[in-house]
Amino acid sequence: MKIVVLKFGGTSVGTIDRIKKVANIISTYKKKGYQVVVVSSAMSGYTNDLIKKSEKVAENFKKSEYDTLVSAGEQISCSLIAGRLSHIGHFSKSMMGWQIPIYTDDNYSNAKIKSVNTSKIKEYLKQGGIPIIAGFQGIDKNERITTLGRGGSDYSAIVLAKYLKAIKCVIYTDVIGVMTTDPKVYKRARKIKVISYEEMLEMSSLGSKVMQSNSVQDARLNRIDVSVKSSFVKNVGTLITKRKNIIDHKVITGISVTKSDSKITLVGVVDRPGVAASVFEPLSVNNINVDMVVQNISADGHKTDITFTINSKDLNKTQKLIKYNKRIKFKKVIFDQNVSKISIIGVGMITTPGVTFRMFQALSKKNINILAISTSEIKISVLINRKNIRKAVATLHKEFKLD
Repeated sequence: MKIVVLKFGGTSVGTIDRIKKVANIISTYKKKGYQVVVVSSAMSGYTNDLIKKSEKVAENFKKSEYDTLVSAGEQISCSLIAGRLSHIGHFSKSMMGWQIPIYTDDNYSNAKIKSVNTSKIKEYLKQGGIPIIAGFQGIDKNERITTLGRGGSDYSAIVLAKYLKAIKCVIYTDVIGVMTTDPKVYKRARKIKVISYEEMLEMSSLGSKVMQSNSVQDARLNRIDVSVKSSFVKNVGTLITKRKNIIDHKVITGISVTKSDSKITLVGVVDRPGVAASVFEPLSVNNINVDMVVQNISADGHKTDITFTINSKDLNKTQKLIKYNKRIKFKKVIFDQNVSKISIIGVGMITTPGVTFRMFQALSKKNINILAISTSEIKISVLINRKNIRKAVATLHKEFKLD
């Protein structure tokens, strides 16, 4: 019999009425003859409330106890879903990560799944049951509860789909699918029907919040088709799949925006071999991710300006690291938090010339200045002043006919 894995996010199970609706959705799959495995997040807001409690109890709350605490929300939502399914005539029970078990490493709060023992799940499916499995959690070799970090429930669902050899994995959320851009930035954003793993991975890493990039990467590595749908309205959603399954590639599939960038420019750096490494090594050691990098050499060949971007949350730490870095000499340093990165993404640009020109020309016509550029095979990103972000998104959305 065909197995399908259904994952429901926090907003989908956020109230009792929504849990009843979720149970009806699960019931429709069961009635169609599927063996249904459900993965649930905690009810929206519940995990954040637990985190606040840990902060009030202790400034440095013990990591292993933190994971035990924040994993509690999934237990509640899973029990409520199973209880509702039993009420409407189905055979169902909740299952925590330790009961299956789902084995992970011991990197608390950001653990990686190492293996899943599927025997209990398969046995329950054979009995006609619907297991409701807690997402976001597992256990380590010492049988301590671990959690999987942001997007952990998606990660749980995709890995379970892999181990159970499910025919599909459906992610139910509060949006109708993956959009061409953020609807809050541009109201004419449209739903994407089909998107490749690679495009979705770029969009996730560049600001799209529908799925975390690590979950998309797991789906890609295991070649699991993932559908993203709304639990509130009936729609076909967005299918995330391999490139060869997509018949009609648009030049550009979507536009992503980040609003948490900061630009740092070191002016008048004494140029010598290894100077760039001297700048970026302390950042690497301190786990600060550097994104865009631009280096300009002066006419005399002795001085250079180095510009790069980081996440704004790392700005204070970066300022201190530059200040106390005795291996580099420079005239001054400039910090700018009023910047945003806008990216166009699409596998169609691989075989379509002139995409870069069209992007730059369209922005130029709207007097939007480009501060930095980075590219990959299927992506072009530019850094611009944050005040221009809405205008830039609207301009590029129209230029590449995404309206």
